[in-house]
Amino acid sequence: MDWKSKRVRATLEAALVEDRATQDVTTQLTIPRGLRATGTIVANQPCIIAGLGSVQAFLEIYGKLVDSDSRFEVVNHPEIFDGVRVKKGQTLAVIRHHADAILSCERVMLNLLQRMCGIATVTNEFVKAVSGTQCKIVDTRRTAPGLRLLDKYAVLCGGGLSHRNDLRDGILIKANHIALGGGLTAAYEKAEKGKKPGQRPEVEVANQEELDEALAAGAQAIILEGMTVAAVKKSVKQIRETRANIEIEAGGQMTLENVLSYAQAGVDFVSVGALTQSTAAADLSMRVTANVF
Repeated sequence: MDWKSKRVRATLEAALVEDRATQDVTTQLTIPRGLRATGTIVANQPCIIAGLGSVQAFLEIYGKLVDSDSRFEVVNHPEIFDGVRVKKGQTLAVIRHHADAILSCERVMLNLLQRMCGIATVTNEFVKAVSGTQCKIVDTRRTAPGLRLLDKYAVLCGGGLSHRNDLRDGILIKANHIALGGGLTAAYEKAEKGKKPGQRPEVEVANQEELDEALAAGAQAIILEGMTVAAVKKSVKQIRETRANIEIEAGGQMTLENVLSYAQAGVDFVSVGALTQSTAAADLSMRVTANVF
């Protein structure tokens, strides 16, 4: 992740502005100006790390917002970085800065880290659940508005893959496109005709009739949406017998309890919307202490 990119910086700055971090009245009234402090971010549960670079970025952005070039330091242990699993009680980062800057950024900083680590941790659980199969875990566009880039990066930290980053990133023909586009075959033919080099339209099907039509239309990538494991297994057999090079994805209500069964049905990918839509935040906290000289 490029934490200095304009897009990422804009997202982090918007979070600080939303929280009015530069107008932290409680800190301004209670903390002596110029007091130096140390903030220690700790994992209160085992988790996969994601978003650690945001700590430095938040503090840099805060400094620009308050027009301050005061020096600070963020110390990370060399063995702690995005994608690494940490134990309960481990320190993720140590911040040495003015107390007011640490306190004013604390909540927003932790909110993002907790969300990203939560996504990475659950993603890793799904990845481990299908280990030993050919199946890969992919995310969806069910992300928090404004946080998609960071949500999807967290999935990568957990060992998952990104499906589509946005609506321009790929062609996916779903039920509403089929209903409004003149039917599955007509919608697929339009997509094939207008696609750009390198694009491969995907078709989402929910039953045998739609699958038959998608195969007849020449679909090269098919998503089996909301089907039972038995139906997916049967569909995979039919697809493989039709054309061996078709990519097959299963989607729907995927859980840690059923994902292995879908993977063992022979699909190439399982998409899990819950990774970014409803994953619980990781339990992290920050201890702040005044520096003693």
